[in-house]
Formats: sequence, structure tokens, C-alpha cells
Amino acid sequence: MRYPMPLLRLFVRAAAVLASLALILGGNARLDAAPAPVAAALDAANRDATCPACRDFYQFANGGWLKAHPIPGDHVTWSHWDELDEANLLALRAGLEAAAASHAAAGSRDQKLGDLYAACTDETAIEAVGATPLQPQLAAIDAVSDLPGLAGLVAKMHHDGISGGAFFTYSSEPEPAASARTVGELSQGGLSLPERDYYTRSDAKSKQLREDFAAHVGRELALVGEDPNQSAADAQTVLRVETALAAASLPKAQLRDPKVTTNPYPIAKLATLGSAISWPQYLAATGSATAWPVNVDEPAFFRGLDAILKSTPTADLKTYLRWHYVSTSSPELSKAFVDENFAWAQKLYGLKQLEPRWKRCIHTVDGAMDELLGQLFVAKRFPPTAKAHAETMVSNLRAAYKTDIGGLDWMTATTKARALDKLAAIVQKIGYPNTWRDYSALKIARTDFFGDLQRTRAFARAYDIHKIGKPTNRLEWGMPPQLINAQYDPTNNDITFPAAILLPPFFSESNDDALNYGAIGAVIGHEMTHGFDDQGRLYDKVGNLSDWWTRADGKQFTSRAACITKQYGSMEAAPGVKQNGLLVTGESIADLGGLRIAYNAYERSLAGKPRRTYYGYTPEQRFFLAFATVWAENETPEFARFLGQSNEHPVNRNRVIGTLENLPEFAAAFHCKAGDAMVKPVAKTCKIW
Repeated sequence: MRYPMPLLRLFVRAAAVLASLALILGGNARLDAAPAPVAAALDAANRDATCPACRDFYQFANGGWLKAHPIPGDHVTWSHWDELDEANLLALRAGLEAAAASHAAAGSRDQKLGDLYAACTDETAIEAVGATPLQPQLAAIDAVSDLPGLAGLVAKMHHDGISGGAFFTYSSEPEPAASARTVGELSQGGLSLPERDYYTRSDAKSKQLREDFAAHVGRELALVGEDPNQSAADAQTVLRVETALAAASLPKAQLRDPKVTTNPYPIAKLATLGSAISWPQYLAATGSATAWPVNVDEPAFFRGLDAILKSTPTADLKTYLRWHYVSTSSPELSKAFVDENFAWAQKLYGLKQLEPRWKRCIHTVDGAMDELLGQLFVAKRFPPTAKAHAETMVSNLRAAYKTDIGGLDWMTATTKARALDKLAAIVQKIGYPNTWRDYSALKIARTDFFGDLQRTRAFARAYDIHKIGKPTNRLEWGMPPQLINAQYDPTNNDITFPAAILLPPFFSESNDDALNYGAIGAVIGHEMTHGFDDQGRLYDKVGNLSDWWTRADGKQFTSRAACITKQYGSMEAAPGVKQNGLLVTGESIADLGGLRIAYNAYERSLAGKPRRTYYGYTPEQRFFLAFATVWAENETPEFARFLGQSNEHPVNRNRVIGTLENLPEFAAAFHCKAGDAMVKPVAKTCKIW
């Protein structure tokens, strides 16, 4: 749903929640009593009284909070999400330290969690071994003498989960056109920088970043024993190889089109991608079934990869592979490696301070055994009543969406009927899985930290690959309960709301309904709308890639989506950096549709009830304040630049402004008039759902 939060855990998990965090957006009241003034959405201290709501609602709602909450040194953003995440980490720290001190029975949940955390926090032992744990694999890379040998080693490293996606990635996915079964998926990869355009942009900042990256590669290779002159030369080799891979890669925005990335290849047809890699041998080495077709996301990339492998000296390819192995492993090594990674994070994202060891070790445990950690979280932090309340809200929003679809004036009855069928078929996953992943075969030893990491990576890899050739497990969760996020999966047609996002600032049972619908309601509506955004609409009610739209309705949708693309493409994400309008179209459609559906559901919930004004705000005003407050965020300039160039989500300010500009209900709630900055001319207003 959104980009990740603290830097050194990008795309990793959040954890548990402290009860004291209820003050972020919560209160002590329901509809019949005024919410507590500490609620962020209603706290006058969080406002900017100098900025009219109709000129800049993001600043009006959040200006005071933004000024009073600078970014801590070990973060690249600071928001209510980050406040929640910090509380999660404190709670999880207590739980893991207790598990580590308990010396629980071998094989138990607390033994695995506690021993991995204890091993990670034992800095003395980690310093003592230095880079020694890397030597066996580095020796295996050094021993390669030709391209077939290199291809075989890459397959083994992919099998073991230790290569960091060197050259490309291979994983499992539901077959796009027949989602009831799971197949293998080959995807472009092999880049160290965030995405392909980082290697080709010609502006001064991008050129400097590439120079900084090469310097980082050289310093890190020197830490595993290379002569400084050799490591500097090898860094340039790495940059050359990755630049070639980037040139063969598809742009990130293009990858959002499933029609582009759906290319089923029978095993025999894989040979048409090139001969540098024997694909039957690769599949056998990775342990996957070979009877099923493989979906090749980007055939042109793999043909380009074949040319790169054949034209690049084997010694250079070994240098590249050596770097990717070191880079994957280095965050968990000695202080010299950690410090070098931090120095690079300063350049790339603007991080000012390294997270303390205990935080980094929580991330390590979370990344290794996320659902095991989720069991601990749910037992301590997620009450059954919260799940029941959230399920009620989902039902209410589903009903509001049904009404919305039925009332569309641009969609024919045929497509409406199919859309309503798909909406009714959406499976909702709330809080935590009914069946947890089994970790009994995973061995964790308190005295073998690097070995633990190798085993957890191999365990996760085997779990993923063993799905291939089997029926798709539609009960599986794509994110653990302690993750502060939400998800729509088009191949399963399901929505997931982990327990962590069903807590303040998004949801509280003690909140006024206006606050809950404006916050978590908008999130629920957002995920539902992903089923009908420019990507999700291409999948049918059972998750198969299938065009269920009439041609006329498809054209109408495309035209309306283009309005969103144009709107966000004109907005600045950072000084001198415009949003990538095409890249953020799906998320922006979901923001707009989700908030509209949440608003309609909230209005339905008010039927027959008193419409009370609290602290000077009407129910509708409280709804929109809750929505804007959730997205209050300060960002480092470097991270804002990264988001604008490479993330599927607009920066938070643009999410709020861009969405509300398209909602006449917002303008009515705050009495905005034509000519106000927050009011778009009717002809330029975007509306889909």
C-alpha cells in the first residue's frame, strides 16, 4: 500500500505495539461523546493556523506537527507511521529479550526467536570472526573458470538464497492466466541501485551518486581482502556490468502492466532466451518442478542478459558475482562492514545516524522468521474485538462500493455486473492467518549467527520454490501481522489488513467513527480499489488475467486513468523532481477511489444518528482531517528524491493534495470556493470510482 518506513529496514517488517501509542490518534469516546483533544486529527497544536484549509490542506492539517517533529538521525522519514513503528520496536525488544533470557526448550518458538536475537546482539563474537564466514563462498567464486561453471554457481547461490538476486531472480507465483496453480517466475534483476534509471540519468546528482556507489563497492571489496587498487578497478567493473543489465531492463512503470509481464514459456521454449544459461539445468539446480511453464516477466531482458554473459569476460562476471555475495552478507558482519553500509546509506537516502544494534537485530529476526514473530505479536497486542470491528468496517465499505459501482454513469450494465461479481468475491484477511507457517524444520543455534542466517535464507527459499507445480494456497498471507501495511493481491482477489495497521493511528475502538473511517476506512477502500485500478482491473474475480470489460468501458477507464497520470505527473515530489505520473497511477487511483468509498460508507453509518460537531469540526471535517493526519511526514531531501523517481506511491503531501482536489465533498465540507487552490475546475477533476 505504501513505501516502507525506517531506512535500514526498507522492505522489511514492523513489529508490536505499545498501548501508550493510543494517544497518537485515539481518544476516550464514541460517537456520543467528544473525542479526547489529544487525538492528532483534532489537536490544534498540529495545525498551521496561518494556512487556510482551502489553500493547502496538507499544511493546514499538519503544519504544526511537521514543525514540531524533525526527523531523528536514524530515520529518513518521520511520521505517525514511524511513531507507531518505534513503539512496535520497543515492545518487540522486550519480548525478544525475555525469550533470549528464558533459554526455552529446543525447537520452541521462544528458543528460535530468542537465540537468533541473542546471536545477533553478540557483537564480540561477530567481531571475532570478521569476514571469515564469507571465505568458502568467495573461494567457490574464485574457482570458476568458464561461463558454464559460472551459470552453475549462480543457480546454486539462487538455490541457497545467498546471492541477492545476482543477474536475475527466480521465484514462485500463481500462474497469471490460471491462478489456481503456481509456476516459476523469471524476472529482471541484478542491480544494486534502486532501479534501472539510476544508471542512465544524466543530471549532476545522478552522476555523483554513481561515483559514490563505485567508491562504496571498492571500499567494501577491500574489506574482504582485496588490494585497494584492485578493489577500485573491480568497482568500475561492477558498475559496467550493472549498467549493461540496466540497459536491458524494462522501465519500472512498464512493469506494472501484467499484459507485458505475462509470458508463459514451456521449458523447451526457454532455450529461445539464449544459450549462456542451460535453463533445464538451472531449474533442476534450484530444486523447482520442470513440468510446468515458467512465466518470463521480461523476455527481452533475458535475451539481453544472454548477450551480456557471452560478451563479458568471465573474470568480470566473477567480480560482479563476488560483489553481490559480499553486499548481501555485509549488513550482518563486523563493524567495518556495517559502518561502510551506513556511509553509503547516508549518500543514497540522507540517513544521519546508524540505528542501534538492538533495532537492527529485531529487523534481522523479523526478516528471518516473520510469521513466528507474528504469533508472539498477536498473542500480546491484538484483541479479538479489534478484529471484529475491522471486519464490520470492511463489510460497510464493500456495501458502499457496491452502491458506487451501481451508480456509475460511464459504465455499461454488462461490465457493472462483472465488477459487482468481482467485488463480492474479494476475500478479506484481517489481523493474522488462521494457519501459521511451520518453522519446525528450521534450526537456530545461539553460537552460530552466520550459520543461522544461511539456514533461514535457505529455509525461506525452499518454502518459496516448493510451491511450484502445486495448487495455489489461497489461504497464505503475503505479509505478517506485525507489518504496518495493507495489500490487495490481484491473483488471489484478496485484501489483507495485518493486525499492526488495525491499531492507532489508523484505528481505535474508542475513536469517533469519523476518525476511523477517515483513517483505516480510507486504507480499506484503497485496497479494495486496487482490484479495479489500471492493473487490478485486468484480473477477474478468481484472480486470472482476463479482460472482462467491454471495449467501450475499457476505453472509458483508460481515459479517466490518464487524468490521474497527468495530474500527478505535474506535481513536484522534491525540488526539481516531478512525480513519475505513469508509475504512481495505480496507487493514486486507489487513494482517490478508496477515500471516496470510505466517505460514502461513513455517511451511510450516520443515517439516523445525531450529527455532532466536536472541537469546532463537523463529522465531515473530522473525516478529512483524519485522512490528512495519517500522511503527515517529514522526509530527507535524498529520500524524497528517491520516492519521486522510483516509488509507486506519490510522496505523502501529494497523496493528500492530489486526492482531495478531486473530491467535491471535501470542498463542501470546508466551504472552499472556485478559485481556491484546493478546488480544481470541474473539467479537470479526475473521477473513476
